[in-house]
Amino acid sequence: MNRPGGNATGTILDEILEQKAQEVERRKARRSLDALKAEALALPPCRGFVAALKAKTANGEPAVIAEIKKASPSKGVIREDFEPAAHAVSYERAGAACLSVLTDEPFFQGHDDHLQAARNAVALPVLRKDFVVDEYQIYEARVLGADCVLLIVAALDIMRLTTMYQCAKDLGLDVLIEVHDSKELAAAQTLQPPLIGINNRNLKTFETSVDHTLALAPNVASGTQVVTESGINDPGVVKLLRRNGIGTFLVGEAFMRQTDPGAALQALFRD
Repeated sequence: MNRPGGNATGTILDEILEQKAQEVERRKARRSLDALKAEALALPPCRGFVAALKAKTANGEPAVIAEIKKASPSKGVIREDFEPAAHAVSYERAGAACLSVLTDEPFFQGHDDHLQAARNAVALPVLRKDFVVDEYQIYEARVLGADCVLLIVAALDIMRLTTMYQCAKDLGLDVLIEVHDSKELAAAQTLQPPLIGINNRNLKTFETSVDHTLALAPNVASGTQVVTESGINDPGVVKLLRRNGIGTFLVGEAFMRQTDPGAALQALFRD
């Protein structure tokens, strides 16, 4: 696969994408794209994911996308007592702007049901956090109840990125486009998206550093909201990012390891 960033070769991402393509084919065999399209087009409007983030930042508050995640390839099981609906309620009470819910099963122990349970428990908009390799998954996300989908530039060539971005927009979904470096950022910005996520995790070493966000954010076009992702686990880091104009955060592990994820959110973002 010819990817704009070209930095994922030989990483866990390649293995995930290979398995994801096989998974999508199995899903297509169970339910046709035409059936998904018909259901997606009959649904009521999405909750506004980007609008919810902008409302927070316009009010001078941090816009937190609080993640519901049971496990990861690098850390294994993060939370044994996993209750997506309860976690969603805890996050909403704590002031989260939006939710992110992992639905990938083989690597993150996620499930489609987790997204539906979380969304049904709250009024917050929800991102389906998965590895999108086919338009089928975008229609599927809409049917599952997602309000936003993730497109990872390292996983897609520019033509596929453009096609899937437009597909999502046509369905009324917001899109979080994730980048890791300047080359991927340049590819993402050809779409003039309202939202770009900068992942602080090195795909080769799995180390995290918010220096990625601090280095790339000044190159993001005016009017595009920057989401900083990964490695945000200390109030001092939050303050550093906010001083540098970053107001939107996607945080999962730092919350999910705590007894009360919502209380952990409030502690991390307390002024």
